Amino acid sequence: MLRRATPSDVAAVRDLTRAAYAKWVAVIGREPRPMTADYDVAVRDHAIDLLHVDGALAALIEMRPESDHLMIVNVAVLPVLQGRGYGHALLAHAEEFARSLRLAEVRLYTNSRFTENLRLYERVGYRADHEEVVPDIGIVMHMSKSLP
Repeated sequence: MLRRATPSDVAAVRDLTRAAYAKWVAVIGREPRPMTADYDVAVRDHAIDLLHVDGALAALIEMRPESDHLMIVNVAVLPVLQGRGYGHALLAHAEEFARSLRLAEVRLYTNSRFTENLRLYERVGYRADHEEVVPDIGIVMHMSKSLP
């Protein structure tokens, strides 16, 4: 079951995101941006859809509609539930959301060292557009997918 996050969900969004991204701290030597984001602002300004499985929050996707594309800001799945297709399902949901807004492209970005994320995005049709070196962050891979 999917539903839009509300201000009462801010703590749950933050906790799930921190849990989902914790494994990357050792890889990049710091907390990834989603772990330090202001979710009071994100819940207010972005579309964050929550995936519940058996009545419990399992995953989420944070999206920001732009004039010509939908930006996926964050995809987070609880560690114990990763690898079960929930991330893939949320990406498909984002594509449907983009289509409902008459947007023909979905974009996202990720740290180039998050290799399993890159493989997932490539498997579901995203292409690498360009790399960006961001001071104190590393190399950010920008990806996109055109929608039929």
